Order: sequence, then C-alpha cells, then structure tokens
Amino acid sequence: MTHWILAPIILPAILAPFIVLAARYHIQIQRVFSMAGVVALIAIAAGLAWQASDGTVTLYQLGNWAAPFGIVVVGDRLSTLMVLLTAVLAFFVLLYSMASGWDERGRHFHALFQFQLMGIMGAFLTGDLFNLFVFFEVLLIASYGLMIHAGGQERLRAGVQYVLFNLLGSTLFLFALGSIYAETGTLNMADLAQRVTLIDPEETVGIRVAAVLLLLVFAIKAALVPLHFWLPSSYAEAPAPVAALFAIMTKVGAYAIIRVYTIIFPPDLEVTAGLHNDWLLPAALISLTIGMAGVLAAKKLDRLVTFSVIGSMGMVMVAISLFTAESIAAALYYIVHSTLAAASLFLIVDLVRSSREHLHLTVLPPVAGAALISGLFFVAAIAMAGLPPLSGFLGKLLILDASFTSSSGVWAWVVILTGSLVSIVGFARAGSTVFWKAKSVAPESVEDNEDDTDAPSAPEAPATMSYVAVGGLLALLVSYTVFSGPVHAYMSATSAQLFAPQPYFSTVLETPGKLSKPKAEEH
Repeated sequence: MTHWILAPIILPAILAPFIVLAARYHIQIQRVFSMAGVVALIAIAAGLAWQASDGTVTLYQLGNWAAPFGIVVVGDRLSTLMVLLTAVLAFFVLLYSMASGWDERGRHFHALFQFQLMGIMGAFLTGDLFNLFVFFEVLLIASYGLMIHAGGQERLRAGVQYVLFNLLGSTLFLFALGSIYAETGTLNMADLAQRVTLIDPEETVGIRVAAVLLLLVFAIKAALVPLHFWLPSSYAEAPAPVAALFAIMTKVGAYAIIRVYTIIFPPDLEVTAGLHNDWLLPAALISLTIGMAGVLAAKKLDRLVTFSVIGSMGMVMVAISLFTAESIAAALYYIVHSTLAAASLFLIVDLVRSSREHLHLTVLPPVAGAALISGLFFVAAIAMAGLPPLSGFLGKLLILDASFTSSSGVWAWVVILTGSLVSIVGFARAGSTVFWKAKSVAPESVEDNEDDTDAPSAPEAPATMSYVAVGGLLALLVSYTVFSGPVHAYMSATSAQLFAPQPYFSTVLETPGKLSKPKAEEH
C-alpha cells in the first residue's frame, strides 16, 4: 500500500503556496525549494514508471470511494511515461530560468511554475473526464501567469489571445461533459468505456456530438489546424523558459486524444465510426504542411521555432489518427523526441536574443559565443528537422512505416517527406543568416553608438549554467537515439496496453481498497 501515485500532484500543490506565503521576498529560498521539488518529482516519476513497466496498473481511490462514484488516480505505462517526461523537462527549464535570471524578472515565477506542474501531472494521472477538465483549468490559469511574467504589451496581448482560445476550449469541454453524463450517467473513463458500448446504435446522436466536441477541445490544446492560431504569438512572446515548458502543453492534448479515443471511443466502436480517419488525419496533414511552410517563411527566429512546434504536432497527429498499435507506438516515440527538441530550441533562441540586437532573420554583427550557440542550434535543428542520425529521423521512419498499410498512407508519405525537406531549408536559412553570414561592425558605427547616449547597451553574455541546461536537453536527445531500440520496445508495450484495456478496467472498477497493483494480462 503506497500513496506515491499522488505525489506528482500533491508535491507541487504544497510547494506553490509555501513559496508564496513563506518565501515570496527571498528568491534564493524559492529557488532551493523549487529545484528540490523538481528533483524529487524526477525520482518519484522514475519509480512510478519503473513500477508500471511490467504492465502494472496502479489505482488510488481518494477517500476510499470506489469508482465510478469517487475520484480516482490511475497510473499505467502511458501516464507514468508522460509524468516522467514532464519532470525531466521541468528540471532543465528551471535550471535555465535560474541561470538566466528569468525567474527574477517578475513575481511568483516559482509558485506559478509549481502550479503548472500540478495541472500537467494531474491531467496525465486522472482517471476521470471531469477531473481532466479541472486540471486543464489549473494549468491554464498557471500558464497565463507564466506567459505574462516580466510584463510587456506584446506579451500581455499574446496572453489574452491564449486565454480566450483556451476558454473557448473549456466551454466546449463543459458542453461535452454535460452531453456525456446525460447519455451515460458517468464520467469515469473506465466505466464510461463500458457504458458507451451498450448504447443503442439508433440513439447515438448525443454521444457522437460529445465525441466530436471532445476532439475539438483536445485539438485546441494540441494546436491542430484550424485551431492553432493561438500558438505562434503565445509561444513566441512568452519568456523563453516558459515557452520551453509549454513544449509539453501541446502533448497534453495529444495524450488526451490517445487516452480517450483508444479507451472510451476506440476505432472499432460503431458509435463513433469514421471520426478518426475522416476528421483527424486531414487536419493532421494540413497542420504538418502549415507548420513546415511557416518554418520556411518565418522572418524571426522565435516564430520559426513556434511553427516547427505546429509541424511536429502535425507529425504526431498523423501517427495518432491511424489508431493502430504500431502508429500509436511511433507517435509516443516522436512525442518524447519533439518535446525535448522544441524545448532546447526555445532556450537556444533566448541565448541568441541575449547576444543579438533582435531575432529578425537579417545579417547582424556576430553574436557573443557564436561558435557554441551555433553548435547547439545546429544539433537542435537537425533533431527537429528529422535528419539522421538523431531521434527525429528514427521517429519519422516509424511513422512512415506505420502509415504504409493505411489507405491514406500515400498522402502521409508525400506530406511528411515534403515537409521534412521544407523544414531543412528553413532551418538552414535561419542558421546561415544568424551565425554564418554575420558581418563585423564598421568603425564609424561604433563611434556613432558611443556618442549616442540613447543607444542600447550591449547584451550580456549568457551564464554558463544556461549552456548546461541546453546541453543537457540535447544530451538527452542523443541518449534517446542511442537507446532507441529499448525505448521503442517500451513504447510498443505501452501501445499494446492501450489496445488491450481490460486490466485497466478491472483495476479501476473492481479492485477494492485505496491502492492495488494487479498485473496486466500477458499477451
């Protein structure tokens, strides 16, 4: 009997108010507790992932109220994998924010950071649709505070746009939950999956509407076309560590689609037949196309990275939309890769910003530490563009292989290969403009700046630990590539568990007591 499954939610929920109440005027104390909490989260998440690696499904019933009447927290391979990914990402993001001083540029950064982790962890671990909505709102509130951290008119405008789009998603989410509860009388995922199969095929209008609304809500979170408009400005204007943490935010939407549309509305369910391929796949292909076109057309480095996130989410959703065991395994592999690659790129953009007058893709004098920053950008760009030998290339191969037998496979191949070529050109253009074509400053220009008292001061060189944080993320990408065989085997086992959910159902609905860890059935 253990309560560890609750720790990823409870620990940041305790740390956040403690930081506000006891250390709000002491940044060093905030840093110590915030970093200690994230390190503890990594240890706990690693233990939970190890526990789930053999197929164990862990259940915690709050207040000892059995499902579907009580609140349940469920840990399986998928949820613990996402929790571990979030904790590891949070460590490097927090390290960078402290090294670069971003956490000092506004108030309550560390408290909001912990609340954000609470919302993300809760969304991954909940076994109830209503509590998924609750945790969506928690991370929305915290993310808005983080987005406008350090102020600024452009940042505030982008934050308002971000909130409005996500509030629209929240409204649709409530409508969907109301429809589902009216049709089935439950919101517990395991119980709902069984009740949906009992609905008369002639009376499926309500549940089909709810399934479509849920897909729209999760598509907003995943920045899927045509619901992606909030992402470019929001991520580009957000502080760099916040944008890097937000690399996992779009994956919350992808996770929700995988969870709901493999357990509650699986592809073979007559009630929602055709919803997956007819709606999701075209939107995914268009998202990939727009994302890669944005990479090529971007005029600022930060916009280039934000459009690469849209493109990577299109890639993920192409794999998810096929809804086979092989495609979901490929999607999970690519989710981890794209999260680490996008986060590293956002941090590298901030390194460039700290050493350059602006982020426009125009020729300027060389940036401070150009050799090191350009090397980091080169590795991260290779990863995001999907070039060998890094994991992005392997992830695309897995997605292409999974789509080979699909009736729409030819479209997936054409769009993915063309998009990869376009992204390579876009990243090469940006890298050559910022680093290779840099020109020296003319002497008269220097003299003019010395006489001009209003001229901006030279940017400060980034701190050493900033490079350590970025290098750590890229080192993880390299390790992810080296161990791609065992990692893909784990992703395949995770996908197989999703398509054989009976152990999940029996654990959530039939196991008494606060916690149990039944072994999954052997395949």
